[in-house]
Amino acid sequence: MTRIYLDHNATTPLRDEARAAMVAAMDVAGNPSSVHAEGRAAKALVEKARAQVAAALGAEGADVVFTSGATEAAALALEGRGLHCAEVEHEAVLTWCAADLPVDANGKVRNATPQRSALQIANSETGVVQDLPEGLAVSDITQGFGKLPIAFNWLGCDMALVSAHKLGGPKGTGALVMKRGTDLAARIRGGGQEMGRRSGTENVIGIAGFGAAAEAAARDLAAGVWDRVAELRDRLEATIAGEADDIIFAGKGAARLPNTTCIVSPGWKGETQVMQMDLNGFAISAGSACSSGKVRASKVLTAMNFDEGLAASAIRVSLGPLTTEDDVTRFAKRWLAQRRKHRARAA
Repeated sequence: MTRIYLDHNATTPLRDEARAAMVAAMDVAGNPSSVHAEGRAAKALVEKARAQVAAALGAEGADVVFTSGATEAAALALEGRGLHCAEVEHEAVLTWCAADLPVDANGKVRNATPQRSALQIANSETGVVQDLPEGLAVSDITQGFGKLPIAFNWLGCDMALVSAHKLGGPKGTGALVMKRGTDLAARIRGGGQEMGRRSGTENVIGIAGFGAAAEAAARDLAAGVWDRVAELRDRLEATIAGEADDIIFAGKGAARLPNTTCIVSPGWKGETQVMQMDLNGFAISAGSACSSGKVRASKVLTAMNFDEGLAASAIRVSLGPLTTEDDVTRFAKRWLAQRRKHRARAA
C-alpha cells in the first residue's frame, strides 16, 4: 500500500535542502563558542542560519534566538509575564497565559489589550488566520511561517515563536524572534550562548537545517506553491460537500491557511476516522499533534461554540507542497466510502 501523508501541520517531511545542510554540518567538529578555526567554522554555520531565518521571516535587524523548538521559545517569551490569550492557542502558549479572550464562531479572537496578550497568526487545527493588532506582546507564528507572506518587522509584535519542523526543517529546533532591545530574562543559564538569552551549546546540525529549510520555504512561497495547495484544499472540500451535505468545515467563513481543512462529520468520532483512514493508507489527525491520544473534544472547536459532540467529530487534513491532485482525490474517495459504511452501521 502506498501511503499518503496529509498531516503537514503536525510535522512536514525534511526538505532535501535541509538534509544536505545537516549532513555538511556533521563534518564541522568545532564548538561554536570556541575561538579557534574549528570553532569559528561552527559559529559561521549558526550565523548563516540565523541570517537565513531572519531573511525568510522578514526579520532583518531583529534578534533570532535559537531554541529546541517553539515550545521552549514560548516558555522563554511568556513565563512570568501574565499575558492573556484565547482557548484557540496551542498548549505551549495556554500553559503560560490566562485564556480569557473571546472567540467568535469562525475562531477569530477579539483583543482589546494587545500589549498584554499573546495571539497566534494561524490556528493549527482549523487554519483560521488572525488579524494581529499593533503592539501585540507575543505571536505564535509557527503555522504561518513558510505558508503565508509574513514580515516580522511589519507584524507589530514584540516577539514571535517559530519551529523548524513545520516548514521542512528538523524536529527539535526552533527560535524566538524579538524586536531588538526587547527586555527578556534567560530561563536557561550557563555559558551565555545566544546573546545571553539561552545558554547551552547550540545544536549546530539542527540550526543549519533550519536555516536551509527557511530559505527554501521562502522560495516556494514566492513561486506560488501554496496557491496551488489552496486549490487542492478547495477541491477536496468541494468533493466532500458534494456528497456529504451535513459536513461542517470549521472556520471556512474566515481566511485560512492554504493547506488546512477541519472536517466535522456529526456522529463520527474523530479518533475513529483517524484510525480508519490510517488503515486505508492515509495520515491525518484529530487535532493538534501535541494533544493527540487524549480522548477529549477539541478546545479550539468548543471555543468556537461547537458542542462537545461536534467538537469530538472533527479531523484535520493538512496538505503540503508535494501533495498531488491524485492524493486529494484518493483521500476524498476513500473517506466518503468509510463515511457511508459508518452511517450504514449506525442506521
